Amino acid sequence: MKKFFIILFLTAFSSAYAAGHLSGKDKKATLKCTGLYYANSMIPQGTLELDKIVYSISAKKFLTSYLIKEGVKEDFINKELNKFIDELYGKPYDEKKTSECDKYIFKLIPEAKAEIDKLVKSGIY
Repeated sequence: MKKFFIILFLTAFSSAYAAGHLSGKDKKATLKCTGLYYANSMIPQGTLELDKIVYSISAKKFLTSYLIKEGVKEDFINKELNKFIDELYGKPYDEKKTSECDKYIFKLIPEAKAEIDKLVKSGIY
């Protein structure tokens, strides 16, 4: 009986750990920021500087990969991103919201700034 509870406990613990460490609040905020970056990446180049578009594409790619690595299903990510893009598409670049997302993401994921910069410089986005 004792072995049964130990096995049950270890199974439950390993399942919880495998699902990632993002809280529901962090997951939602990260998805919202990913949607903002995605919408920013669709702003025409004549309207927005190319470096901001490239940065947005790179940030969206990094965050999408991060969410998948954290155990969020790709179908769920795509569904949520579509909601945010529908809300933001066609709106002008919002420097304040983008800056807030940068701060939030860099605090949540310590290596994010370096990884996004690496993508920007690599040209693979």
